[in-house]
Amino acid sequence: MRELIARFDRHLSDERNVSPHTRLAYLRDLEAFRQFLETLPAGPDSGSEAIGRVDQIVLRRYLAKLHKTHKKSSIGRKLAALRTFFRFLVREGVLKVNPGELVSTPRQEKYLPQTLSVDEAFALLDSSQQGDLLGLRDRAILETFYSCGLRVGELTGLNVVSVDLVEGLVRVLGKGSKERIVPVGRPAILALQRYLEARGPIAPDSPLFLNHRGGRLTPRSVQRNLKRQLLAGHILKDATPHALRHSFATHLLDGGADLRAIQELLGHESLSTTQKYTQVSVDHLMDVYDKAHPRGRKK
Repeated sequence: MRELIARFDRHLSDERNVSPHTRLAYLRDLEAFRQFLETLPAGPDSGSEAIGRVDQIVLRRYLAKLHKTHKKSSIGRKLAALRTFFRFLVREGVLKVNPGELVSTPRQEKYLPQTLSVDEAFALLDSSQQGDLLGLRDRAILETFYSCGLRVGELTGLNVVSVDLVEGLVRVLGKGSKERIVPVGRPAILALQRYLEARGPIAPDSPLFLNHRGGRLTPRSVQRNLKRQLLAGHILKDATPHALRHSFATHLLDGGADLRAIQELLGHESLSTTQKYTQVSVDHLMDVYDKAHPRGRKK
């Protein structure tokens, strides 16, 4: 089975051009399933013989095992990885049918993304006031996050040429290597200008955000710096860079932005992915109603 997984990995890389992060997630899920197959009574096997024994009953046994230690969202992702793998094997003639199509995806829990309030977002932005190069960089990162709603990998992947400070636009390479153009707010433009001026002469293809050694900043470093800035801003929420993306979308929706416009700004392929923010907004409206209406429940 290891050889089949290796062939699938080449398919992901060469034909589908998926990101290294996505490939790693697929391989991790498939390796876990391979190890599960080795625990079955038939014993360890390699190649198509082990795969040939997989049917919906085996998959349901695997999902039942996962239910003990994983959330439904994680189980759904693992099942989706297996379905994609089996679909590839059907195309290659290794399998006749895709057993994953006969197993239903677990019903997902309702998920409401963590967000910062507007006051908390402003307090976070104001927490980075150092005038040295790293302080200017961190302020520019926070302003760009909140202004553009980028994923952390999209932000760290930006080059200097990706940002047009005159037009106020940033060219983002999102999931699936899809490009989108996102407007940049005036405070973010000013923060980026200060940071780039402090760096001095820069080649257009240089990384936009550098670490203290002069290399491209990593997502892990951004997350670590954010935790420090949350403490500096006296914000008790354990927010991640993705929480700034959620805050961007929620605050736009609360301000009256159209849901499809938010979908384009976030780079969501499906509108249903963006619709989770409507629930956050409804919760906000209900809270305002309860506090302000003469017949509000909290009166």
